[in-house]
Amino acid sequence: MQYIVEQGLNALSIGAEYALLALGLAIVFSIMGLVNFAHGELLGVGGYAMYAVLLFGIGDLWVILGTAVIAVVVSAVLLERIAFRPVRHAPATTGLLTAFGVSIVLQNIFLLTVSPRPKSIPPLSVLNTTVLIGDYTFSILQFFEAGVTAIAITLLVLFLRRTRLGMAMRAAAYDFSTVRLMGIRANRVIATAFAISGALAGIAAIFFLARRGAVDPFMGLVPVLKAFVACVLGGFGSLVGAVVGGLLLGGLEVAILLLLPEGLGGLRDAAVFFGVGALLVWRPQGLLGRKGELGG
Repeated sequence: MQYIVEQGLNALSIGAEYALLALGLAIVFSIMGLVNFAHGELLGVGGYAMYAVLLFGIGDLWVILGTAVIAVVVSAVLLERIAFRPVRHAPATTGLLTAFGVSIVLQNIFLLTVSPRPKSIPPLSVLNTTVLIGDYTFSILQFFEAGVTAIAITLLVLFLRRTRLGMAMRAAAYDFSTVRLMGIRANRVIATAFAISGALAGIAAIFFLARRGAVDPFMGLVPVLKAFVACVLGGFGSLVGAVVGGLLLGGLEVAILLLLPEGLGGLRDAAVFFGVGALLVWRPQGLLGRKGELGG
């Protein structure tokens, strides 16, 4: 029972990371129809922002974390203005290629301006401190991930339901043209979506870096692919589906890793994607998606 509880919290914490990234992808997609594969490089932006703070001799953990989130939010808004706004009315494939192009450009900026080698961020190691609760052993990071993710999702729900701009974003996800006819500025709605997406990515960057301990130019590639899978699993365009898909994907990873023989642990991702593929054969629209629709 002890082992099951510990691994259950581990699955929840890993799923929380994927849920945050998937939610950021889903928010932008629901409004613009854009699958922003450059979203993963925002993890790198957050990581290198933390590294830059350390180079200035600032070791305060809260300053480091706050700088990372702010840097990612600003970067997300700038990317929308510089890279994605000019191709907003182009075919969807143009936006997709732009996202891949932005991703490659950012990776090369990291390579040329910092280093191809991983750069460690020691202050985050405090989040991996273990605590003993009764007979159960957990890390601070696991509670931090679950708690912060729950708070972030709650604040997002309140924003979308209680504020005028949030309601405009919800309406834009269904019919953007009608929203514009009602006098709501499209640029403001889309920029806000990217800012929220960036905030979620900034929080996720803290989690991923706390687990990895170091940042490198390509660290965002695998997480964004898994976040994309989580979106598809939950039903692309559905914000609730993105969260459910992320949590389920984290649970699948932990469960399969526990079930596989010790020598076959490297096949975890292959087994996870096989399971996701089998699920999508049964329900192609995703768990919470609707047949014939992308929105949700």
